[in-house]
Amino acid sequence: MASKSIKNFFKFSLFLPILLYVGERSYLSYDEGFYALQAKWIIQNKNWIIPTWWGEYSLDRTIGIQFLIAKSQEILGDSFFAAHLPVTLASALMLFVTFKLHQILIHKQEAIFSVLILSTTYLWFNFAHLATQDIIFSLLVNIGLFSFIKLDKNKNPLHLFLFGAWIGLAFMMKTFFVFIPIFAILPFLFFKKEILLNKSFWIGLFIGFVPFILWSISIDQYIDRNILIYLFDKLNQLSSKNTFTNPFYYYFWNIPINFVPWSLFALVGLISNYKKIKKINPIIVFYPILFIFLISFFSTKTPYYALPISPLLSLNAYVGIKETINSKRLTIFLKIVGTRLIPSCIFLIIPIYFFIIRKSLNFNFKEEFFVILGLILFSLSWFLINQFHKPKHIIFLLILGPYLLTTSIVQSGLITDRSRAIRESLEYCFSNENIRNEVIQVNKHDINNHNLHSKIIKISLLTPKLGKGINSLKELKDSEYAWATLNNKASEEKFSYQIIFTDDNIKPWKLIKKIYTNN
Repeated sequence: MASKSIKNFFKFSLFLPILLYVGERSYLSYDEGFYALQAKWIIQNKNWIIPTWWGEYSLDRTIGIQFLIAKSQEILGDSFFAAHLPVTLASALMLFVTFKLHQILIHKQEAIFSVLILSTTYLWFNFAHLATQDIIFSLLVNIGLFSFIKLDKNKNPLHLFLFGAWIGLAFMMKTFFVFIPIFAILPFLFFKKEILLNKSFWIGLFIGFVPFILWSISIDQYIDRNILIYLFDKLNQLSSKNTFTNPFYYYFWNIPINFVPWSLFALVGLISNYKKIKKINPIIVFYPILFIFLISFFSTKTPYYALPISPLLSLNAYVGIKETINSKRLTIFLKIVGTRLIPSCIFLIIPIYFFIIRKSLNFNFKEEFFVILGLILFSLSWFLINQFHKPKHIIFLLILGPYLLTTSIVQSGLITDRSRAIRESLEYCFSNENIRNEVIQVNKHDINNHNLHSKIIKISLLTPKLGKGINSLKELKDSEYAWATLNNKASEEKFSYQIIFTDDNIKPWKLIKKIYTNN
């Protein structure tokens, strides 16, 4: 028993370099910065009920992820690690659930391979390092899916409870989007209607909705309409044409791109599993297809909407790898494309980078080193596949390459220090202790376009003592500080100011200090 525990610990320790990054971090403006900034205001305002955005109530979504980030930072301090901790823990649990899904849907052996496949897809490891609700939502969906599958063998009250509880908790994360996985599971639930008659399911459903119920009751004192009406308004907005409107076929190319290098293997696995559908659980094939079909009808389409099905796609990719190895024709294709063409292309990319595109990308030494190292190790591992014949060895090398590349990308800081230039500028600015200890306002009048807004979100998150925001520079008192663009000449004429800090990375924003008022 002890040896098995040690073995499992070693297996899951493989994911530590993918999940954890110890270097400098910074935020992405949307959606990560949005939630992190709301969490910052929750702590500052000591209001854990209603989220705000530049001093105004923000009623288009629930407070689930903002609450978790704020609570984590309240306990551990205002740090990037604390802000990302809820998602990091959810990511680790999602890997574990994928492990269990493999064991129950395929077999108990080699379950770690499906987990490694999932962790090396860009779709997953990118969002595993974003302080958003998407990984947490996906975890809840897959807990529900796992519980439902387990009910095939027995009507364990715990599984019935979890199958009900995930719905309410997921609603607290992404509101009405929860109906997508619910509708995707309905055809399978039709043959197990007795689940809906079990009290454990309904107890779980109620308990799962308790956080939302308590929150909706608490928020009533701040708003004139029920919160569900505001949430419905957001749903209507997403359902109509907007910035993220994409054609019906969007996911038919977006998912394969975000699932590289396992896309073709996942397709082979889906086809293979379909052929033996009478011998396996049909969920592994039809659930992801139904899910993709449903989100394709939604007007708003973004890559992360497909995250909940990434574990099942990983399982199919594993099956696809096994089928490829066992097929002579597919093996030939794998050896030509996978072990020769792809490594050769990667080795060609490296000199192209150094001689042509290096200056335009502006990587620092650390970023450059880890990315190139990862590409080389990836190429070498796939190049060596031809030297081995045992299926286990081939699978190991196939997965080793993406694993080393993923680890290198994470440790480079490219997906964890996403606003490096702004971070470095602000670190220099706030190295002055006098400035660091001052409350700094933001002139909300200057937030008039996407670019300006995106940049001030990043600046605000890196500002040690952020004010609630002002509508005009006229509101500044003598000797007070503010982030402003100074594009409004009418405001400039009313007072004298000193530009404390600006540089190219944060332009047109400037840190100013009010000197005196002309009366």
